[in-house]
Amino acid sequence: MPITDYRHLARSLALQILYELDSTKHSRDEVVSTRLEAEGARLETRQLVTRLVDGVLQHREALDTLIRRYTPERSLELLAVVDRNILRMAVYELAFERETPVKVVINEAVELAKMYGAEATARFVNGVLGSLATHEPDLAAVLLNSAERDNQ
Repeated sequence: MPITDYRHLARSLALQILYELDSTKHSRDEVVSTRLEAEGARLETRQLVTRLVDGVLQHREALDTLIRRYTPERSLELLAVVDRNILRMAVYELAFERETPVKVVINEAVELAKMYGAEATARFVNGVLGSLATHEPDLAAVLLNSAERDNQ
């Protein structure tokens, strides 16, 4: 299986997990293990899924603050759950993972939006992430603020 396939699958599974966690009171461990077992995911897929889910959960406050800055006309709480979590995951990758090229992160988020979102979701996600990607200092600030919170 090519490397891009496992990464795409991992992002899709991570989105499904984040969606469920955002929509229910299910435990993180229960949801992650159930999804990964049902998929029969390989080790590299499991590792990326876990890293994405845990990263988004750990830094959700900082991610949401940044997303709010780039979606001022929309309340984050009123965004569709899938839209909100696609953005969280992509912003997490842009701010914290930093090994995946920006264009790839945006393209993957748009593909997930096409698969799981409403008709206008892909355009919305592309616009938000495109704007954010041109503001590198905002991404660096998320890293700094999150690190400061972790040290407190």
